[in-house]
Amino acid sequence: MKQTALSFLSAILLSAAASYASDEKLVTCSSAIKLTHIESGSKYYLLSDDRQLQSGSGQQLVTAVENNRTPDGLWQIREAHDSPVCDAGTPIRCGDVIRLMHVGTGRNLHTHGIKSPLSNQHEVTGFGSGQGEGDSGDNWTVVCESGGDFCKGGRYWVRDQPVRLKSIDTERYLGASSTVRFTEQNCGRGCPIMNHLEVFGRQTGDQYTQWKVELGVHLSK
Repeated sequence: MKQTALSFLSAILLSAAASYASDEKLVTCSSAIKLTHIESGSKYYLLSDDRQLQSGSGQQLVTAVENNRTPDGLWQIREAHDSPVCDAGTPIRCGDVIRLMHVGTGRNLHTHGIKSPLSNQHEVTGFGSGQGEGDSGDNWTVVCESGGDFCKGGRYWVRDQPVRLKSIDTERYLGASSTVRFTEQNCGRGCPIMNHLEVFGRQTGDQYTQWKVELGVHLSK
C-alpha cells in the first residue's frame, strides 16, 4: 500500500509541476489535499491508515492527528459514487458532491448510522475495496462557509477558507472536537491512537464541523 501511495504521489507531482498555477487557490478534482480542523486550532489533520476500528463497524480507522507531515493525511478528491469521472484540475463548486479517497489505502471517507466509540455520534471510517470503489455512504456535499470564490461563472471551494462536508446518506457533517480525544482512560494503556481526536458525523453544522485545506498537491488546468 505504501508503494502504491508513493507511486501515486510521484505521478501527481509530475502532473502538477506542468499545470500548477500559483495565482489559483481553488480546490480541484484529483488534487491530493490535507484537511485541517479549525475548532482544534487548525493543528489537527484528517488521517487514516490500514488499522481497523475495534468496535462498531470494524471498518478502517479515521481520526484527526496533530501532524501535518504524515502522508497518511493525504486524500484525493474524486467524483461522487456512480458519477462520471471528473477531469483532473477541474475546480470544485460549492454544492458539488464528491468523494475523498485516502491516498495510502485507496479507501473512501465514509459515514453511516453506527455510533462513534467516544461521543456516540456517527462513525466516520475508511470504506471500500481499496481501489476507490465504495458506495453512496462515501458521498459528501461541499458546503462553502465563506460563500466560495465568485469566479468563472460560479462559486468555488477555496483553499484556506472554512468549509463543511455534509454526508448525502446521513445528512451529518464531518466533525471533530478538541475535547473528544483518545486517552489511556478510554483507549487503554499503550493505545496506538493516543491523543488523536475522534472524527464523527455530527447532526449540526457548527464550529466543530469546520475544516479547511491548507496543504497538499494541487492540480489546475
